[in-house]
Amino acid sequence: MNAANLPCPLWRRLVALVYDLLIVVAIVMVVGLLCQLATGGRLIETGAHAVVPLWYQWLQGVVVAAYFVASWRRGGQTLGMRPWRIRVSRDDGGTISLQQAVVRVLVAAAPMLLLALEPVLGLHATLWTVLGAWALWFVVALFDPRRRALHDLAADTELRRID
Repeated sequence: MNAANLPCPLWRRLVALVYDLLIVVAIVMVVGLLCQLATGGRLIETGAHAVVPLWYQWLQGVVVAAYFVASWRRGGQTLGMRPWRIRVSRDDGGTISLQQAVVRVLVAAAPMLLLALEPVLGLHATLWTVLGAWALWFVVALFDPRRRALHDLAADTELRRID
């Protein structure tokens, strides 16, 4: 079996995810700057607690999701996946569909919904809860013969090495 047919090891996909985290931070910063400029610097109300408008949270989510969906649909790779030579694909190695990309990004981002627990759990416990949920998403890849994480199983996709 040549390397192009091998599933991507979990460690490689996690390192690529760290690279993509840097891209996501840059995207969030640019969107934040544009929104601050558009609102005259009054985007976030401060006081006893900062109040972040719901429309802004949704906008950030949509823009970050669009980065992943567009990357997966165009070439099967995000910027973080390129140096690690991995590609998301269908079972037959083809480019994933728009529906698969959307399902994949929604399932991968689902633990973010746990952030709504922050008023009850507090920030520290909530962040650990989100991190724990993501760990469960990826632990699945340790037991799947094709090393697919939960979002790959939901979208019927897989990561392959392209060495």
